[in-house]
Amino acid sequence: MSNQFETATLAGGCFWCLEAVFDEVKGVISVESGYSNGHVANPTYRQVCGGDTGHAEVTRVTFDPSILSFRDLLNVFFAIHDPTTMNRQGADVGTQYRSAIFHHTPEQKAIAEQTISELNAQGIWNSPIVTEVEAIKDFYIAENYHQEYFARNQNQPYCQAVVAPKVAKFRKHYLELLKKQPA
Repeated sequence: MSNQFETATLAGGCFWCLEAVFDEVKGVISVESGYSNGHVANPTYRQVCGGDTGHAEVTRVTFDPSILSFRDLLNVFFAIHDPTTMNRQGADVGTQYRSAIFHHTPEQKAIAEQTISELNAQGIWNSPIVTEVEAIKDFYIAENYHQEYFARNQNQPYCQAVVAPKVAKFRKHYLELLKKQPA
């Protein structure tokens, strides 16, 4: 395995959903929930949820590019959230729930822009993709109780209604990318 891991920072609504899926992706080393690209230092969950800090709920994904390409990671990202709604995912509304790719390198920016262009050209969605592509400015790790939230709270109503269907969709459509193959 390569010692050259890459980092991706992705926003697609509630970070619990993204973290739960990316935890299962082959080649992902770690996933951390947090807040990025706002204007308040060390924001709390309550502050971010208030919508006044400018931060997005994000997952910071560390992955091995010799196993999982950034493009494949983005394909999963676009499959598990609605990239056509501005500042919302389902009932979660506000700038903190925007769809965004906070790139770490010029290569990530180019791949993100190309992927969005290709997906728009395919006409998969009825509306154009509104996912922001901008440089990562900051990352603040979310409070401990947000880390591995779905894994620890699968019976919580939000997890059953919102997170579990996204995990199931990933498992159904990306079997080849699962860390653990079904028996």
